[in-house]
Amino acid sequence: MLGLHENVVTGMADGYWRIARKPACTLLHCGPGLANGLANLHNARRARSGIVNIVGDQATWHRPHDPPLTADTEGLARTVSAWVRTSTRAADVGRDAAAAVQAARTAPGQVATLILPSDASWDEGGVVAEALPVPEAPPLDPYAVERAAQVLRGAGGKALLLLAGPAVQADGQDLAWRIAQATGAKLMADYVNAHVARGRGRVQLERVPYVTELAMQALASFEHIVLVNAKPPVAFFAYPDKPSTQYPDGAQLHVLARAEQDGVAALRALADALQAPACAIPDPGPRPAPATGAPSPEKLAQTVAALMPEQAIVSDESVSYGRGFYRHTHASPPHDWLHLAGGAIGDGLPVATGAALAGRGRRVISLQADGSAMYSLQALWTQARERLPCTTILLNNGRYNILIGEFKGVGATPGPTAMQMLDLGNPGLDWVKLANGMGVEAARATTMEDCAGLLAASFRRDGPFLIELMV
Repeated sequence: MLGLHENVVTGMADGYWRIARKPACTLLHCGPGLANGLANLHNARRARSGIVNIVGDQATWHRPHDPPLTADTEGLARTVSAWVRTSTRAADVGRDAAAAVQAARTAPGQVATLILPSDASWDEGGVVAEALPVPEAPPLDPYAVERAAQVLRGAGGKALLLLAGPAVQADGQDLAWRIAQATGAKLMADYVNAHVARGRGRVQLERVPYVTELAMQALASFEHIVLVNAKPPVAFFAYPDKPSTQYPDGAQLHVLARAEQDGVAALRALADALQAPACAIPDPGPRPAPATGAPSPEKLAQTVAALMPEQAIVSDESVSYGRGFYRHTHASPPHDWLHLAGGAIGDGLPVATGAALAGRGRRVISLQADGSAMYSLQALWTQARERLPCTTILLNNGRYNILIGEFKGVGATPGPTAMQMLDLGNPGLDWVKLANGMGVEAARATTMEDCAGLLAASFRRDGPFLIELMV
């Protein structure tokens, strides 16, 4: 599949892994090409996605002459990769490629980068290698299970099960709900989750809030926090006179399963230790009707919940506009929700594109902020080229709104010059024309009635469609 920018290609590979649970392979041109794709490889590393990067390089005998594209390719690769190797002989390429795939498939998923000097690629003598076995996840700690059971038996409503990774998929949620019902513990999802199973039949999970004050309020009552594939909650950024950690100073942290361990198996062992009986997940109530009137975050979430098809995939790079979407979409059909895991904006459209390739016909809905969409709008071209079932709701507010919020977070009042640097309205971005220029049909919506009509119509199409929602 052809992408028109390396950061689109690396983001596509991230989205592919999240749905297919097997690595895609990127082909990047030399060190500068790898550099172009680093932001979404950073996101993929944080999402714990398995990716195999193949990066070309100068021929081994040409590199000492320092031609223009020569770079520290290995150094660049190591900033985002768990495994890096350079093959210097054609005879080694097959063996090294098999090792790269094995590394990418190592739990919970890793970025592996294989650098191929051009002579290693064109010389004779290549040998096809056998596939290597997938390493087993590290074993669970029986003491961690026993300790978590002991804590939950006595803590009641003062304990929190904080879920991430495999633990927020459907099987993990079922087990966590059983444990919560048996012990009185509360459930939350980590704010940074690459992939969450959501909708009817899944737990009505809420994430730890992004805003530090809100996160501290949400976690204030907990004396024990049991981490299941999750990290201790910390703020996205530092702020003056505010703590980095968001949980109470006196709260005790208990690791049931690290990120690289099988969180579902850990929850199953904990449920067995507690003899937690099976129990149904509560029904979230009737599916909402599409909203009407002027756009708002709540109305958009309600409309998406009302209209999305079964087993849809949501790629969410709505940034600040979408932080409250969860509570309005619990009653939607079962679906998968993909988040920006590493904070480097520009992954929404590429991740949607890769997820559509892996989804084999499942509808992908992109909730996409306008500023971050400009980082990787070339993904629309690939969607058009491959006729992918992608519906993009482009949230056009004409500014980098999240940065205005961050000014407030540090107690600063931006002046005219700073505000001008956050303004995307001079000149304004015409997303209908931009999408059309990439081969994607598009239309503008100014009301929720317009948005709902276009959204429903897009789901009946074979290919991509973009809705520019003026917010």
